[in-house]
Formats: sequence, C-alpha cells, structure tokens
Amino acid sequence: MDLISHHSLIASGALQFAFDKATPEGKMTVGALVILSFFSWSVIVTKSRQLYLAAKLTRKFMAAYAATGNPLEFPRSGAQFDRVPAFQVYCRAANEVERLLRIAPAANEPGRMCAPAFEAVKAVLEQSAGTEAIALERGMIVLSTAVAGGPFLGLLGTVWGVMETFAGIAHANAATLTAMAPGVAGALIATVVGLLVAIPAMFAYNFMVTTIRNLTQELDAFATRYAAQVSLLYVERATAA
Repeated sequence: MDLISHHSLIASGALQFAFDKATPEGKMTVGALVILSFFSWSVIVTKSRQLYLAAKLTRKFMAAYAATGNPLEFPRSGAQFDRVPAFQVYCRAANEVERLLRIAPAANEPGRMCAPAFEAVKAVLEQSAGTEAIALERGMIVLSTAVAGGPFLGLLGTVWGVMETFAGIAHANAATLTAMAPGVAGALIATVVGLLVAIPAMFAYNFMVTTIRNLTQELDAFATRYAAQVSLLYVERATAA
C-alpha cells in the first residue's frame, strides 16, 4: 500500500511539474482538452442512463405487447413506457391506424381500411423508427470527437511545445539535458491529457454504439411485426377476380 501511495505521489508531482513548465500554448491546449473531457463525461453519464433505461424497458414493453392479441389494444397512455423507442413508434402507428379506419374504410369490409391507406401506416412506421433511432444517437458526436480529436489536439500541443523548446535551446546555445528536460516534460503533458480524454470516451463510445445498434434492430423488427399484424387484421382482403 505504501508503494502504491509513493508511485501516486510521484505521478501527481510529475504532472504538476510538467504543467508548470508547459508553454502558454500548451496550457491552452490542456484547457481545451479539459473542456472537451467535461462534455464527454456529461454525455457518458446521461447517455448511459438513457440507454440502460431504454434497453430495460424495451424488454418489458415487448413482453407486455406480445401478451395482447390486437395491435390496437395496448394502452397508449401512462408513463411506464414513455422512454421506450418502440412504444413511441407503436403510439404513432396505432393513432394513424385508427385515423385511417375512420377516413379510408374498405368498401365492402367494415372495420378494415383500404389497401392504399395501409401504405400511409407503413410510412408512419418508417418515419417514427427513423426518428427514434436518431434520438438514440443524439450526443454521440461528442464522444466520437473526443476519441478522434483528443489525441490529435494533445499531439499538436506537444509538437508546439517541443518546437519552442528546441528553438529556445538553439537561441541559448546550450544543448544540455538539464535545459531540455523541463521543456520536453511541459510539452508532453498535452499528449498525456489528450489520451486521458480519448481512452474513456473510446470505451464508452464502442459500448454505446453496440447498445444503440441492438435497440435499433429491435425497433425495426417491431415496426415490421406491427405492420404485418395491421395488414392481417385491419387491411381489406384481396378478392378473387
């Protein structure tokens, strides 16, 4: 335990030393990375909670919906499934089905809609599924920016700092390790901070992209299933010539 504490003190002291020796440009780069890290962690926390609730409640909604035998019988009021993308798709599609049953009924089959009206239902399903998929992906651009831009921004600060260090050594005509070490250490802190920003964002991004992909596939499967049920129960049957 003492050894771990000793190494922690050395690491924190090295970071403090490097930051103190960094150039103003390097400190500005570190500041920009800290701001990027703040936004990145904000997205990680809020998005993790959103996706966790969406995945958990989607399973409950699918089970509850499967227990109903009619695509219009599932209740559309209440807050139990408000955060479920598939529930939002269901509500919009069910409202459209009820509307079309009133304004575009089949000629000889009461309680059914005409075949052209069903195309409007499918369009609502596709549009709603797309809207919910976009909502699931909202904020992911911040994580992808942190993953891709963090290391490059840190590298820019490091290269700039090293350039100024060598320029100062050349101007002073004193190429010694003592003269070089503080400047190089101050330059490298930008890369260290850039990696500290990018690594957590990378793991979170990969995990969230997989979760969003699974939810989107479930969303598309539900839309297809709902369209098939509506077609079976509420669209006019083809008559023999």
